[in-house]
Amino acid sequence: MQRMLVPTEYPRVSGLDTGLLSAIVAGEARLTPDQALELFHSMPLPELGRWADARCRQIHGDNFRTYVIDRNINYTNVCTARCTFCAFRRDATDHDAYTLPREIIHQKIAQLSAIGGTQILMQGGMNPDLPLDYYLELLASIKETFPHIHIHAFSPPELIEFVHFFNPPGADLLAKCRWVLHKLQAAGLDSLPGGGGEIFANPVRRKIGLGKCDAESWLTVMFAAHSLGMFTSATMMFGHIEGYADRIHHMMLVREWQDRALREGAVTESRSDEVTKWEDTSPSASSHSVTSSLRHSVTSPPTFGHYKAFISWPFQRENTPLGRVKDWGSDPAELSQEFPGDRIARAYEWGRNAELDYKTITPDFGRKVRMSGSSDYLRTQAISRLMLDNIFSIGSSWVTMGPHIGQVGLSYGGNDMGSVMMEENVVSSAGTTYCLDEAVLCRLIRDAGFVPAQRDNVYDLLKIKDGADSPDLAVKDWSTHRARKLHKQAGKAPTARASLTITAGRA
Repeated sequence: MQRMLVPTEYPRVSGLDTGLLSAIVAGEARLTPDQALELFHSMPLPELGRWADARCRQIHGDNFRTYVIDRNINYTNVCTARCTFCAFRRDATDHDAYTLPREIIHQKIAQLSAIGGTQILMQGGMNPDLPLDYYLELLASIKETFPHIHIHAFSPPELIEFVHFFNPPGADLLAKCRWVLHKLQAAGLDSLPGGGGEIFANPVRRKIGLGKCDAESWLTVMFAAHSLGMFTSATMMFGHIEGYADRIHHMMLVREWQDRALREGAVTESRSDEVTKWEDTSPSASSHSVTSSLRHSVTSPPTFGHYKAFISWPFQRENTPLGRVKDWGSDPAELSQEFPGDRIARAYEWGRNAELDYKTITPDFGRKVRMSGSSDYLRTQAISRLMLDNIFSIGSSWVTMGPHIGQVGLSYGGNDMGSVMMEENVVSSAGTTYCLDEAVLCRLIRDAGFVPAQRDNVYDLLKIKDGADSPDLAVKDWSTHRARKLHKQAGKAPTARASLTITAGRA
C-alpha cells in the first residue's frame, strides 16, 4: 500500500528560480501560494507554459492526451440559489422551469450509449420539491437499465441542499453528508463532479453565490465522498470580481484537502496513477483495445477516494446578472489603480483574515468585473498544473474558450480535453455554444502533437485512436465536416411534455 509523499516547500526561494521549478517538475518540491502568485505576475507566458508542459509530461508522458464520451444531463433548472453569474436557474413558477421525467433521462442515456459513451454528468438546480426517493429511484433505474454507464452526478451545492431538504441524522455536517451520499451510492451513484466551486474566498463567494454553500461546506462534501471511496473532480470559475490571489487560494485549498484525503485514506493506487508517467511498453499499444500495461494499477478497491482532476474556466457573462456589471477599465482612470478584487484578496491573506470587512477596504468591490481572455486563461491553467502537484489530471476547457485555445491548453499543462459535447445547457445559457464531435476532438489532440485516447472517469485509457478507422483519420473531406450537437433539449421543457429534438447525425 502506497501513500503519496508531500513535496517540500522552500518559501525563501523565488518562484522564478529555475532550480525550484525543476524540482517541482520532478515532483520533489511544492510551490507556496506566494511563489505561485509571483509566477503568475512575473514569468512570461511562453516560459510559464513550458514549465507547466514539462510537469504534465512528467506525469502523463509524451504520447497520449485524453477525452471522454459522456453527456451532460441537467435534470432540473429549478433552483433556490440566486448566483449572480448564472443564466440557467429558474423559479418553480417560471414558464420555462422544468424537471425531466425519468423516461426522458433514459432516452438521453440511450442516445449516449449508442455512440459509445461511458458516463453521464448529471447536475441540476437545487430544487426543494424533489424528495430523496426521486434521486434514489432515478439512480436505481439508470443502473438497472444502463449498468455500463458511470453515473457522475450531484455537485457539492446540491448535496448541501439535500442535507437541508432531507434533514439526515448525524452529529455534524460531515456525518450528514456521508449519510446522504451512502444512500445515493447504494442506489447507483459512482462519483461526484466538481460543480459549484467558483471561487472559494469568502468575500467573493458571498458576493456572487447567493444562497450557495460556502467553501468549507463544499470541501466537506467532497471529503465525505472520498471517505466512501468515491473519486471526484474540482473546478474553478474565474475572471469576474476576484483577485488573482483568490485563484491561487482556491487551488491551495483543493491541494490541502487532497493531502488530507491521501493521508487519511491510505491510498491504494500505484504510483502510475498520481506520480509517474504513463509508460507504453506493450507491443499492441496501437490497437483499439488498451492492454493492461497502459492502465492504472489498482492493487485493491480503494477505501478512500480523492480528486482525480482539476478544471478551470472563465466566467461567461451573457444573460447573467453579474454580466451587467461594468468592465474594469471602462473608465480609463481605473487602469492606474489596483483592481478592487486584488485589494480584497491581499487583505484576505490566503484566508487568514477570513472575516475582513471589505467595505472598509474598498466600496467598489463587486461593482466591476475583470474578464479573462485567452492569455489569462492559459496562465491560470499553467499555474494550476504547477500548483496542484497531488492532482492527476488538468482539464483544458475548450467549452468556454473555444476549440483552438483548448488545443493550445495541451501545451500549458493540460492533459485532457474533456468531453465530446452531446448536450450542454448551463454554459450555453450564458452565451457560449461551442460544440465538437469525436472526430474534431481527436483531430485537435493529434494536431497538437499527441495521440488521442478515449478514457473513463478514473482516467483509465479505453481506446487509443491511432488506426486508420480513428474518427478523425476516417474523415475524407473536412470542408464538409461540421461539429454540431447530436441532441438538444427542447427549448421550453415543462415536466409533462419534455422532449428531445434530434438534429444532425455525426456530421
